[in-house]
Amino acid sequence: MRLTRKRLCAFLIALYCLFSLYAAYHVFFGGRHRTPAPSLRGLRKGAVPARERRGREQSTLRSEEWNPWEGDEKNEQQQRLKTSLQILNKSTKGKTDFHVQIWGKAAIGLYLWEHIFEGLLEPTDVTAQWREGNSVVGRTHYSFITGPAVVPGYFSVDVNNVILVLNGREKAKVFYATQWLFYAQNLVQTQKLQHLSVVLLGNEHCNNEWINQFLKRNGGSVELLFIIYDSPWINDMDVFQWPLGVATYRNFPVVEASWSMLHNERPYLCNFFGTVYENSSRQVLMNILKQDGNDKLCWVSPREQWQPQETNESLKNYQDALLQSDLTLCPAGVNTECYRIYEACSYGSIPVVEDVMTSGCYGNTSVYYNAPLQLLKSMNAPFIFIKNWKELPAILEKEKTIILQEKIQRRKRLLHWYQQFKTELKMRFTNILENSFLRNNKG
Repeated sequence: MRLTRKRLCAFLIALYCLFSLYAAYHVFFGGRHRTPAPSLRGLRKGAVPARERRGREQSTLRSEEWNPWEGDEKNEQQQRLKTSLQILNKSTKGKTDFHVQIWGKAAIGLYLWEHIFEGLLEPTDVTAQWREGNSVVGRTHYSFITGPAVVPGYFSVDVNNVILVLNGREKAKVFYATQWLFYAQNLVQTQKLQHLSVVLLGNEHCNNEWINQFLKRNGGSVELLFIIYDSPWINDMDVFQWPLGVATYRNFPVVEASWSMLHNERPYLCNFFGTVYENSSRQVLMNILKQDGNDKLCWVSPREQWQPQETNESLKNYQDALLQSDLTLCPAGVNTECYRIYEACSYGSIPVVEDVMTSGCYGNTSVYYNAPLQLLKSMNAPFIFIKNWKELPAILEKEKTIILQEKIQRRKRLLHWYQQFKTELKMRFTNILENSFLRNNKG
Protein backbone atom coordinates (compact mmCIF):
# COMPACT_ATOMS: atom_id res chain seq x y z
CA MET A 1 0.00 0.00 0.00
CA ARG A 2 2.82 2.26 1.02
CA LEU A 3 4.62 1.44 -2.25
CA THR A 4 1.54 2.26 -4.31
CA ARG A 5 1.30 5.68 -2.65
CA LYS A 6 4.96 6.38 -3.32
CA ARG A 7 4.53 5.46 -6.97
CA LEU A 8 1.45 7.68 -7.28
CA CYS A 9 3.26 10.66 -5.74
CA ALA A 10 6.28 10.10 -7.99
CA PHE A 11 3.99 9.93 -11.02
CA LEU A 12 2.23 13.19 -10.10
CA ILE A 13 5.53 14.97 -9.50
CA ALA A 14 6.87 13.76 -12.82
CA LEU A 15 3.66 14.85 -14.57
CA TYR A 16 3.93 18.33 -12.95
CA CYS A 17 7.55 18.66 -14.08
CA LEU A 18 6.69 17.68 -17.64
CA PHE A 19 3.85 20.23 -17.76
CA SER A 20 6.13 22.97 -16.40
CA LEU A 21 8.79 22.20 -18.99
CA TYR A 22 6.17 22.24 -21.76
CA ALA A 23 4.79 25.60 -20.62
CA ALA A 24 8.27 27.09 -20.30
CA TYR A 25 9.17 25.91 -23.79
CA HIS A 26 6.14 27.69 -25.35
CA VAL A 27 6.70 30.86 -23.38
CA PHE A 28 10.38 31.26 -24.22
CA PHE A 29 10.76 29.49 -27.56
CA GLY A 30 7.33 29.07 -29.09
CA GLY A 31 7.24 32.67 -30.44
CA ARG A 32 10.11 31.90 -32.78
CA HIS A 33 7.97 29.44 -34.72
CA ARG A 34 5.08 31.93 -35.08
CA THR A 35 4.36 33.03 -38.65
CA PRO A 36 5.77 36.54 -39.07
CA ALA A 37 3.13 39.28 -39.39
CA PRO A 38 3.01 40.83 -42.84
CA SER A 39 5.02 44.03 -43.11
CA LEU A 40 3.44 47.49 -43.53
CA ARG A 41 4.41 47.37 -47.18
CA GLY A 42 2.69 43.98 -47.61
CA LEU A 43 -0.40 43.93 -45.43
CA ARG A 44 -1.05 47.66 -45.53
CA LYS A 45 -0.13 48.34 -49.11
CA GLY A 46 -2.80 50.60 -50.53
CA ALA A 47 -4.33 51.20 -47.09
CA VAL A 48 -5.55 54.72 -46.42
CA PRO A 49 -5.45 56.74 -43.23
CA ALA A 50 -8.33 56.23 -40.79
CA ARG A 51 -9.55 59.79 -41.44
CA GLU A 52 -10.02 58.98 -45.13
CA ARG A 53 -11.69 55.61 -44.39
CA ARG A 54 -14.60 57.14 -42.46
CA GLY A 55 -17.92 56.38 -44.05
CA ARG A 56 -16.62 53.53 -46.21
CA GLU A 57 -18.15 50.03 -46.24
CA GLN A 58 -17.59 47.70 -43.25
CA SER A 59 -15.92 45.07 -45.47
CA THR A 60 -13.01 47.42 -46.04
CA LEU A 61 -12.38 47.59 -42.31
CA ARG A 62 -12.75 43.81 -41.85
CA SER A 63 -10.22 43.07 -44.57
CA GLU A 64 -7.47 44.77 -42.57
CA GLU A 65 -5.66 42.63 -39.99
CA TRP A 66 -4.08 43.93 -36.84
CA ASN A 67 -0.37 44.48 -37.32
CA PRO A 68 1.54 43.93 -34.04
CA TRP A 69 4.59 45.68 -35.51
CA GLU A 70 2.65 48.81 -36.56
CA GLY A 71 4.15 50.94 -33.78
CA ASP A 72 7.71 50.11 -34.76
CA GLU A 73 6.95 50.72 -38.43
CA LYS A 74 5.41 54.12 -37.62
CA ASN A 75 8.59 55.08 -35.78
CA GLU A 76 10.64 53.97 -38.78
CA GLN A 77 8.36 55.97 -41.08
CA GLN A 78 8.72 59.07 -38.90
CA GLN A 79 12.48 58.62 -38.88
CA ARG A 80 12.50 58.37 -42.69
CA LEU A 81 10.37 61.55 -42.88
CA LYS A 82 12.74 63.36 -40.51
CA THR A 83 15.72 62.27 -42.62
CA SER A 84 13.95 63.47 -45.79
CA LEU A 85 13.28 66.87 -44.21
CA GLN A 86 16.93 67.17 -43.18
CA ILE A 87 17.99 66.41 -46.75
CA LEU A 88 15.45 68.98 -48.02
CA ASN A 89 16.74 71.60 -45.61
CA LYS A 90 20.30 71.00 -46.79
CA SER A 91 19.20 71.34 -50.41
CA THR A 92 17.40 74.62 -49.65
CA LYS A 93 20.12 76.16 -47.52
CA GLY A 94 19.62 79.92 -47.37
CA LYS A 95 15.86 79.53 -47.91
CA THR A 96 14.91 78.80 -44.33
CA ASP A 97 11.80 80.15 -42.68
CA PHE A 98 11.84 83.85 -41.87
CA HIS A 99 10.30 85.08 -38.60
CA VAL A 100 8.94 88.60 -38.13
CA GLN A 101 7.08 90.05 -35.15
CA ILE A 102 4.73 93.02 -35.52
CA TRP A 103 4.25 95.32 -32.54
CA GLY A 104 0.90 97.02 -33.08
CA LYS A 105 0.98 100.32 -31.19
CA ALA A 106 -1.50 102.16 -33.44
CA ALA A 107 -4.99 101.23 -34.62
CA ILE A 108 -3.76 100.97 -38.22
CA GLY A 109 -1.97 97.81 -37.09
CA LEU A 110 -5.35 96.09 -36.86
CA TYR A 111 -6.07 96.96 -40.50
CA LEU A 112 -2.72 95.44 -41.45
CA TRP A 113 -3.28 92.29 -39.39
CA GLU A 114 -7.02 91.57 -39.57
CA HIS A 115 -7.90 93.01 -42.99
CA ILE A 116 -4.77 92.63 -45.12
CA PHE A 117 -3.19 89.56 -43.49
CA GLU A 118 -6.61 88.11 -42.55
CA GLY A 119 -5.09 87.15 -39.23
CA LEU A 120 -6.94 86.30 -36.02
CA LEU A 121 -6.27 87.63 -32.53
CA GLU A 122 -6.67 85.98 -29.14
CA PRO A 123 -8.51 86.87 -27.05
CA THR A 124 -11.21 88.25 -29.34
CA ASP A 125 -12.17 90.89 -26.76
CA VAL A 126 -10.99 94.21 -28.26
CA THR A 127 -10.55 95.67 -24.76
CA ALA A 128 -8.10 92.97 -23.65
CA GLN A 129 -4.78 94.16 -22.27
CA TRP A 130 -2.75 91.79 -24.46
CA ARG A 131 -3.78 90.25 -27.79
CA GLU A 132 -1.69 88.14 -30.13
CA GLY A 133 -1.89 86.10 -33.32
CA ASN A 134 0.16 84.20 -35.89
CA SER A 135 0.10 83.96 -39.66
CA VAL A 136 2.27 82.51 -42.43
CA VAL A 137 2.82 84.20 -45.79
CA GLY A 138 5.00 82.14 -48.11
CA ARG A 139 8.02 81.16 -46.03
CA THR A 140 7.63 84.11 -43.64
CA HIS A 141 6.14 83.45 -40.20
CA TYR A 142 4.46 86.52 -38.70
CA SER A 143 3.45 87.02 -35.10
CA PHE A 144 1.45 90.04 -33.96
CA ILE A 145 1.10 91.54 -30.49
CA THR A 146 -0.99 94.52 -29.45
CA GLY A 147 -2.81 96.02 -26.47
CA PRO A 148 -2.11 98.36 -23.53
CA ALA A 149 0.11 95.72 -21.87
CA VAL A 150 2.60 95.88 -24.76
CA VAL A 151 4.91 98.41 -23.10
CA PRO A 152 8.63 99.03 -23.81
CA GLY A 153 10.78 96.89 -21.54
CA TYR A 154 7.86 94.92 -20.06
CA PHE A 155 7.68 91.99 -22.45
CA SER A 156 10.27 89.53 -23.68
CA VAL A 157 11.87 90.11 -27.07
CA ASP A 158 12.77 86.74 -28.58
CA VAL A 159 12.80 87.59 -32.29
CA ASN A 160 15.38 89.11 -34.62
CA ASN A 161 13.04 91.06 -36.94
CA VAL A 162 10.44 93.58 -35.79
CA ILE A 163 7.85 95.76 -37.52
CA LEU A 164 6.75 98.62 -35.30
CA VAL A 165 3.32 100.12 -36.09
CA LEU A 166 3.08 103.73 -34.87
CA ASN A 167 0.83 106.79 -34.98
CA GLY A 168 2.58 110.05 -35.90
CA ARG A 169 -0.46 112.08 -36.85
CA GLU A 170 -0.25 114.68 -34.07
CA LYS A 171 2.19 116.00 -31.48
CA ALA A 172 1.08 113.83 -28.54
CA LYS A 173 1.23 110.71 -30.72
CA VAL A 174 4.67 111.65 -32.01
CA PHE A 175 6.04 111.85 -28.46
CA TYR A 176 4.69 108.36 -27.69
CA ALA A 177 6.01 106.97 -31.00
CA THR A 178 9.45 108.48 -30.35
CA GLN A 179 9.74 106.60 -27.05
CA TRP A 180 9.06 103.34 -28.85
CA LEU A 181 11.64 104.13 -31.52
CA PHE A 182 14.34 104.92 -28.95
CA TYR A 183 13.55 101.63 -27.21
CA ALA A 184 13.67 99.60 -30.44
CA GLN A 185 16.80 101.37 -31.64
CA ASN A 186 18.54 100.48 -28.38
CA LEU A 187 17.61 96.82 -28.93
CA VAL A 188 19.25 96.95 -32.36
CA GLN A 189 22.36 98.67 -31.02
CA THR A 190 22.72 96.06 -28.25
CA GLN A 191 22.21 93.28 -30.83
CA LYS A 192 18.98 92.06 -29.24
CA LEU A 193 17.27 92.88 -32.53
CA GLN A 194 18.71 92.43 -35.98
CA HIS A 195 16.26 94.32 -38.22
CA LEU A 196 13.70 97.06 -37.57
CA SER A 197 11.05 98.57 -39.85
CA VAL A 198 8.13 100.91 -39.21
CA VAL A 199 4.57 101.24 -40.48
CA LEU A 200 3.61 104.85 -39.75
CA LEU A 201 0.31 106.70 -39.75
CA GLY A 202 1.84 109.94 -40.93
CA ASN A 203 0.71 113.50 -40.44
CA GLU A 204 -2.13 114.53 -42.77
CA HIS A 205 -0.02 117.48 -43.96
CA CYS A 206 2.98 115.11 -44.32
CA ASN A 207 4.97 116.86 -41.59
CA ASN A 208 6.95 113.76 -40.64
CA GLU A 209 10.46 115.19 -40.23
CA TRP A 210 10.64 113.95 -36.63
CA ILE A 211 11.22 110.34 -37.80
CA ASN A 212 14.13 111.27 -40.10
CA GLN A 213 16.73 110.75 -37.37
CA PHE A 214 15.64 107.12 -36.94
CA LEU A 215 16.01 106.11 -40.60
CA LYS A 216 19.03 103.95 -41.35
CA ARG A 217 20.13 106.20 -44.21
CA ASN A 218 20.47 108.98 -41.61
CA GLY A 219 22.36 106.89 -39.07
CA GLY A 220 19.34 105.35 -37.33
CA SER A 221 18.09 101.76 -37.17
CA VAL A 222 14.86 101.85 -39.22
CA GLU A 223 15.68 100.05 -42.46
CA LEU A 224 12.24 100.33 -44.09
CA LEU A 225 9.43 102.86 -43.64
CA PHE A 226 5.88 102.17 -44.80
CA ILE A 227 4.07 105.50 -44.59
CA ILE A 228 0.42 106.49 -44.96
CA TYR A 229 -0.52 109.43 -47.22
CA ASP A 230 1.21 110.64 -50.38
CA SER A 231 4.52 111.63 -48.85
CA PRO A 232 7.19 113.11 -51.16
CA TRP A 233 9.64 110.78 -49.39
CA ILE A 234 8.21 107.70 -51.13
CA ASN A 235 10.94 106.19 -53.33
CA ASP A 236 10.08 102.45 -53.32
CA MET A 237 13.59 101.71 -52.06
CA ASP A 238 13.43 102.32 -48.32
CA VAL A 239 10.21 104.37 -48.07
CA PHE A 240 6.95 102.86 -49.34
CA GLN A 241 3.35 104.03 -49.40
CA TRP A 242 0.85 102.18 -47.21
CA PRO A 243 -2.98 102.50 -47.28
CA LEU A 244 -4.97 104.25 -44.57
CA GLY A 245 -7.55 101.46 -44.50
CA VAL A 246 -10.74 101.38 -42.44
CA ALA A 247 -11.31 103.07 -39.08
CA THR A 248 -10.44 100.14 -36.82
CA TYR A 249 -10.23 102.58 -33.90
CA ARG A 250 -13.99 102.99 -34.35
CA ASN A 251 -14.41 99.20 -34.45
CA PHE A 252 -15.15 99.01 -38.16
CA PRO A 253 -15.28 95.24 -38.77
CA VAL A 254 -13.89 92.80 -41.30
CA VAL A 255 -16.82 92.47 -43.73
CA GLU A 256 -17.61 89.20 -45.49
CA ALA A 257 -19.35 89.56 -48.86
CA SER A 258 -22.80 87.98 -49.05
CA TRP A 259 -25.30 87.12 -51.79
CA SER A 260 -27.61 89.96 -50.73
CA MET A 261 -24.74 92.45 -50.73
CA LEU A 262 -24.14 91.64 -54.37
CA HIS A 263 -27.64 91.12 -55.74
CA ASN A 264 -30.15 93.16 -53.75
CA GLU A 265 -31.55 96.40 -55.08
CA ARG A 266 -30.17 99.26 -52.99
CA PRO A 267 -32.70 101.91 -52.01
CA TYR A 268 -30.28 104.87 -52.01
CA LEU A 269 -28.31 106.38 -54.88
CA CYS A 270 -25.56 107.55 -52.55
CA ASN A 271 -24.59 108.23 -48.96
CA PHE A 272 -22.48 110.64 -46.97
CA PHE A 273 -21.85 110.38 -43.22
CA GLY A 274 -19.25 112.82 -41.92
CA THR A 275 -18.22 116.14 -40.47
CA VAL A 276 -18.94 119.22 -42.59
CA TYR A 277 -16.19 121.78 -41.99
CA GLU A 278 -16.85 125.47 -42.56
CA ASN A 279 -15.68 126.81 -45.95
CA SER A 280 -14.78 123.30 -47.13
CA SER A 281 -15.73 121.37 -50.25
CA ARG A 282 -18.03 119.38 -47.99
CA GLN A 283 -20.23 122.45 -47.63
CA VAL A 284 -20.26 122.73 -51.42
CA LEU A 285 -21.29 119.07 -51.62
CA MET A 286 -24.20 119.56 -49.19
CA ASN A 287 -25.48 122.55 -51.17
CA ILE A 288 -25.31 120.68 -54.48
CA LEU A 289 -27.21 117.72 -53.05
CA LYS A 290 -29.98 120.02 -51.84
CA GLN A 291 -30.31 121.93 -55.14
CA ASP A 292 -31.81 119.13 -57.20
CA GLY A 293 -33.44 117.26 -54.32
CA ASN A 294 -30.85 114.51 -54.56
CA ASP A 295 -30.46 114.64 -50.78
CA LYS A 296 -33.84 112.86 -50.70
CA LEU A 297 -32.45 110.04 -52.86
CA CYS A 298 -29.27 109.70 -50.80
CA TRP A 299 -28.71 108.79 -47.17
CA VAL A 300 -27.04 111.94 -45.83
CA SER A 301 -26.10 112.43 -42.19
CA PRO A 302 -23.79 115.43 -41.70
CA ARG A 303 -22.44 116.63 -38.38
CA GLU A 304 -20.70 119.85 -37.40
CA GLN A 305 -18.03 118.46 -35.08
CA TRP A 306 -15.69 115.52 -35.58
CA GLN A 307 -16.30 112.60 -33.22
CA PRO A 308 -13.45 110.18 -32.51
CA GLN A 309 -15.76 107.34 -31.49
CA GLU A 310 -19.02 105.91 -32.77
CA THR A 311 -21.93 104.71 -30.68
CA ASN A 312 -23.31 101.26 -31.47
CA GLU A 313 -26.28 102.97 -33.12
CA SER A 314 -24.24 105.39 -35.24
CA LEU A 315 -21.89 102.60 -36.38
CA LYS A 316 -24.85 100.43 -37.39
CA ASN A 317 -26.47 103.31 -39.28
CA TYR A 318 -23.24 104.00 -41.13
CA GLN A 319 -22.77 100.36 -42.10
CA ASP A 320 -26.41 100.19 -43.24
CA ALA A 321 -25.89 103.27 -45.37
CA LEU A 322 -22.87 101.71 -47.08
CA LEU A 323 -24.78 98.48 -47.66
CA GLN A 324 -27.88 100.21 -49.01
CA SER A 325 -26.23 102.79 -51.28
CA ASP A 326 -24.87 102.34 -54.79
CA LEU A 327 -22.35 105.16 -54.34
CA THR A 328 -20.42 106.52 -51.35
CA LEU A 329 -19.41 110.18 -51.54
CA CYS A 330 -15.81 110.73 -50.38
CA PRO A 331 -15.00 114.45 -50.14
CA ALA A 332 -11.49 115.49 -49.13
CA GLY A 333 -10.86 116.37 -45.52
CA VAL A 334 -7.53 117.54 -44.16
CA ASN A 335 -6.11 114.95 -46.58
CA THR A 336 -7.66 113.45 -49.72
CA GLU A 337 -7.30 109.91 -48.44
CA CYS A 338 -9.97 108.95 -45.93
CA TYR A 339 -11.23 105.83 -44.16
CA ARG A 340 -14.55 106.14 -46.02
CA ILE A 341 -12.94 105.04 -49.31
CA TYR A 342 -11.92 101.64 -47.92
CA GLU A 343 -15.10 101.21 -45.89
CA ALA A 344 -17.20 101.73 -49.03
CA CYS A 345 -15.12 99.05 -50.81
CA SER A 346 -15.88 96.63 -47.98
CA TYR A 347 -19.60 96.86 -48.78
CA GLY A 348 -19.41 97.06 -52.57
CA SER A 349 -20.49 100.70 -52.66
CA ILE A 350 -18.56 102.61 -55.35
CA PRO A 351 -16.45 105.44 -53.87
CA VAL A 352 -16.93 108.80 -55.57
CA VAL A 353 -13.62 110.43 -54.66
CA GLU A 354 -12.80 114.13 -54.73
CA ASP A 355 -9.52 113.93 -56.63
CA VAL A 356 -7.85 117.13 -55.43
CA MET A 357 -4.55 117.81 -53.71
CA THR A 358 -4.61 119.08 -50.16
CA SER A 359 -1.80 121.21 -48.78
CA GLY A 360 1.53 119.88 -47.60
CA CYS A 361 2.04 116.45 -49.10
CA TYR A 362 2.88 116.54 -52.74
CA GLY A 363 5.90 118.73 -53.32
CA ASN A 364 6.58 119.09 -57.04
CA THR A 365 3.31 118.11 -58.73
CA SER A 366 5.06 117.59 -62.06
CA VAL A 367 6.96 114.73 -60.40
CA TYR A 368 3.95 113.35 -58.53
CA TYR A 369 1.65 113.33 -61.53
CA ASN A 370 -0.50 110.56 -60.01
CA ALA A 371 -1.06 112.45 -56.77
CA PRO A 372 -3.16 112.31 -54.77
CA LEU A 373 -3.95 108.66 -53.94
CA GLN A 374 -0.93 107.36 -55.86
CA LEU A 375 -1.16 103.86 -54.38
CA LEU A 376 -4.83 103.38 -55.26
CA LYS A 377 -4.42 104.74 -58.77
CA SER A 378 -1.33 102.64 -59.42
CA MET A 379 -3.43 99.58 -58.59
CA ASN A 380 -6.26 100.65 -60.91
CA ALA A 381 -8.91 101.30 -58.28
CA PRO A 382 -12.38 101.12 -59.96
CA PHE A 383 -13.60 104.36 -58.39
CA ILE A 384 -15.30 107.46 -59.76
CA PHE A 385 -12.80 110.33 -59.51
CA ILE A 386 -14.06 113.90 -59.77
CA LYS A 387 -12.32 117.27 -59.54
CA ASN A 388 -15.34 119.29 -58.47
CA TRP A 389 -18.62 118.37 -56.79
CA LYS A 390 -20.45 120.24 -59.53
CA GLU A 391 -19.89 117.04 -61.55
CA LEU A 392 -22.05 115.07 -59.10
CA PRO A 393 -25.57 115.86 -60.49
CA ALA A 394 -24.66 114.37 -63.88
CA ILE A 395 -23.21 111.29 -62.17
CA LEU A 396 -26.39 110.77 -60.17
CA GLU A 397 -28.59 111.25 -63.24
CA LYS A 398 -26.61 108.57 -65.05
CA GLU A 399 -26.86 106.34 -61.99
CA LYS A 400 -30.67 106.44 -62.23
CA THR A 401 -30.51 104.82 -65.67
CA ILE A 402 -28.26 101.88 -64.73
CA ILE A 403 -30.14 98.59 -64.45
CA LEU A 404 -29.67 96.23 -61.51
CA GLN A 405 -27.71 93.63 -63.50
CA GLU A 406 -25.08 96.23 -64.42
CA LYS A 407 -24.85 97.32 -60.79
CA ILE A 408 -24.36 93.72 -59.69
CA GLN A 409 -21.45 93.32 -62.10
CA ARG A 410 -19.97 96.60 -60.91
CA ARG A 411 -20.19 95.49 -57.27
CA LYS A 412 -18.51 92.21 -58.13
CA ARG A 413 -15.67 94.05 -59.83
CA LEU A 414 -15.20 96.37 -56.85
CA LEU A 415 -15.23 93.59 -54.25
CA HIS A 416 -12.88 91.46 -56.34
CA TRP A 417 -10.53 94.40 -56.84
CA TYR A 418 -10.52 95.18 -53.12
CA GLN A 419 -9.67 91.58 -52.21
CA GLN A 420 -6.89 91.53 -54.80
CA PHE A 421 -5.65 94.89 -53.53
CA LYS A 422 -5.22 93.51 -50.01
CA THR A 423 -3.68 90.26 -51.21
CA GLU A 424 -1.16 92.08 -53.39
CA LEU A 425 -0.24 94.41 -50.53
CA LYS A 426 0.38 91.41 -48.27
CA MET A 427 2.66 89.77 -50.82
CA ARG A 428 4.42 93.03 -51.69
CA PHE A 429 4.99 93.81 -48.00
CA THR A 430 6.46 90.32 -47.41
CA ASN A 431 8.69 90.45 -50.48
CA ILE A 432 10.08 93.86 -49.50
CA LEU A 433 10.91 92.60 -45.99
CA GLU A 434 12.52 89.40 -47.20
CA ASN A 435 14.56 91.12 -49.91
CA SER A 436 15.82 93.77 -47.50
CA PHE A 437 16.35 91.80 -44.30
CA LEU A 438 17.73 88.63 -45.85
CA ARG A 439 20.02 90.58 -48.18
CA ASN A 440 21.40 92.52 -45.24
CA ASN A 441 21.96 89.24 -43.35
CA LYS A 442 24.20 88.04 -46.20
CA GLY A 443 26.00 91.35 -46.47
